Amino acid sequence: MEAVLAAVDMTVGLVAVAAVHPISAVQLGMGSWSNLASVAMELNGWRGSGMQMSSRCTHSLHGQTHMQLSLRGQMQDDMSIKWRKRKKHFFIISHAGKPIYSRYGDENKLAGFSATLQAIISYVENSGDSVRLVQAGNHQIAFIMKGPIYLVCISCTEEPFQALKMQLELLYGQMLLILTKSIEKYFGKNAKFDMRPLLGGTDVVFSSLIHSFSWNPATFLHAYTCVPLSCATRQAASGILQDVVDSRVIFAILMCRHKVISIAGAEKATLHPDDILLLSNFIVSSESFRTSEAFSPICIPRYNSTAFLHAYVHYLKDNTVLVLLTTDHNGFYHLKDCRIRIETVLNKSNVLNEVKTSMLNAGLHVEDLPSDPIVQSSYGHQQHDKDHKLAVAARETKKDIVGVGGPGGLWHFMYKSIYLDQYVASEFSPPLTSHRAQKSSLLRAYQNLYSSMHIEALGPHKMQYRRDRNYILLCWITQDFELYAAFDPLAEKSMAVATSNRVCQWIRDLENEIFFLGATPFSW
Repeated sequence: MEAVLAAVDMTVGLVAVAAVHPISAVQLGMGSWSNLASVAMELNGWRGSGMQMSSRCTHSLHGQTHMQLSLRGQMQDDMSIKWRKRKKHFFIISHAGKPIYSRYGDENKLAGFSATLQAIISYVENSGDSVRLVQAGNHQIAFIMKGPIYLVCISCTEEPFQALKMQLELLYGQMLLILTKSIEKYFGKNAKFDMRPLLGGTDVVFSSLIHSFSWNPATFLHAYTCVPLSCATRQAASGILQDVVDSRVIFAILMCRHKVISIAGAEKATLHPDDILLLSNFIVSSESFRTSEAFSPICIPRYNSTAFLHAYVHYLKDNTVLVLLTTDHNGFYHLKDCRIRIETVLNKSNVLNEVKTSMLNAGLHVEDLPSDPIVQSSYGHQQHDKDHKLAVAARETKKDIVGVGGPGGLWHFMYKSIYLDQYVASEFSPPLTSHRAQKSSLLRAYQNLYSSMHIEALGPHKMQYRRDRNYILLCWITQDFELYAAFDPLAEKSMAVATSNRVCQWIRDLENEIFFLGATPFSW
């Protein structure tokens, strides 16, 4: 192992020095325990020592680093103190070491740093292996390679490697949505091809996606969430969408912000939940779509990553948006006519007003979890507003609450329907709030729980009960659903299990309103 480390030191050191700039202070060889990761960090002002290599290509670096990153808008480079203070950094680079995207800083000023990352990847590849992860103190450096495009995340947020890898996959998918996988052929013609002009103006799209990693469960659940609506209201929306889907309209999607109202697809055409996430992020983060109807080429990576579809996008009312996808690049006027038909029906059936009301009032609250496992849905009744006010009042007078929160000490939950690839999550209620830090903390706890339950080497687990200083976390997985729940740290285990059963029954009783049951199951 010492001989291997020495070879790594000397080769990577020489490659990196040649790629960036000569630094005589870098010490190479076994005596200094310099290595692949520490040489790269030394060249960029970061320090670490000690590395272990394994046949699974996961590298562990022991010691301390002083990574500090900063705001992208300040156009800083890797030597800036503020740039290094950031806890999480994303990079996209080419196999020639040219920067394509950086979450923070100016790509032009990060050319040397990008070359160092490329040197690390190339050295390991030249030895017949591939680097996946470097651990440096409390920092993780995750890598994925997609042909001539490399994606890297540097993080000290305590997220599991599986979560960081999935985030890099989504970042790559967002790039494909804008450019398609066909962009790779340009690197075959010119290894130094510069992609940045093709991505001009899309920084806000990538930034929005990265921000969603801290609040949107869809980024790791591989599922989408729906606007809660009565069965009749959703059927009205689904009916008119299905009517316009034909050989020229492949998909018709009605959304409000990141939540789905209804989806219709041509025969045998399905949308993967990750594609829905990337498409909604692209539309919601682009202000230009709000100003007028738009017709834009868009790639749907899981549907066909090598070709563009053409998307007609139009905001109908407030945050409700209609997306029609076609293969016909001359289909603008046909899709506009379809939109007029759809909008007319939605207005006549009062769907748009129902959506607006639902987005304001219709979330699930743990305080409303019924004591009786057999509960009737209130969403489908004409007296919905009155019932909602009664539910709010009941939260203040409920007697079976343990501490603060819901029954049994329940603070929050997420429920995923495996068959539908949809999820529903409760609203944040006291003692949890919608404060960004608190939401991110709970989501990170769920991420860790999700990753530990889906470790491929050990096989999927069925149930896990975990207690830490902030929560009691319970995960329950069956062939039909996945439940993730957070409880008061003082809650009893038996009560947590019983409450989880009640949550599942509650969701089943409300499934006609909180899920889109007309969805085609997705094939992985």
